[in-house]
Amino acid sequence: MIAILHTWGQTLSLHPHLHCIVPGAGVDAKGHFKTITANGKYLFPAKALSNVYRAKYVALLRQKGITDKTLINHLFAKNWVVYAKRPFGAPKQVIEYLGRYTHKIAISNHRLQQVDQTNTTFHYKDYKSHGSIKQMTLSNPEFIRRFAMHILPLRFVRIRHYGIRSTTWKRAKFVALKKQLKLPTPKNDSTTKLHCCPCCKTGILITIITFGKRGPPPQHKAGAKRNAC
Repeated sequence: MIAILHTWGQTLSLHPHLHCIVPGAGVDAKGHFKTITANGKYLFPAKALSNVYRAKYVALLRQKGITDKTLINHLFAKNWVVYAKRPFGAPKQVIEYLGRYTHKIAISNHRLQQVDQTNTTFHYKDYKSHGSIKQMTLSNPEFIRRFAMHILPLRFVRIRHYGIRSTTWKRAKFVALKKQLKLPTPKNDSTTKLHCCPCCKTGILITIITFGKRGPPPQHKAGAKRNAC
């Protein structure tokens, strides 16, 4: 499973939630890959998931010492919402979904309508009004305050992988699984495919350095000390 954390709503309010992709396949206790075909209804009822998620969340609150009965009763009195989409049709749809959600920020430039020395105006979807487009104007300090709520702490991992997608599992068993499924090993091509300069459209891009699988070397990371020219 892949879980992606989002913390914002349409008006930049604090609205922590997860977008999860659950594969319709897995590996059994014997290490055999199994696909599930049940007309898309292979997981569990969304309503049941909502109840279980609420119970698990409250149990964690109790473990942390939060045992206020009024609060607990209030949480159980509400219907929690877990939205489950229909399965993706093909890998292309998975890539499109990930592209929309993995590196999205709280607000993109195209939603900004006007910015002056005092206020910032942007448009948003009002889901309480069937997704109608509305405008909101905030003072610049308030806009910055709301935006800053969604800046994650340093080294906070926003995208996490579980099960057969986890790093630990892949290190131990993924090679054997690839052999079982007879998957071809992709060629390691370090050359860029974007040879044409995106600015002038005529220049040719040249590879200066290639990073490894675990990211850039220490001397190229942000904040690293560099010798003066």
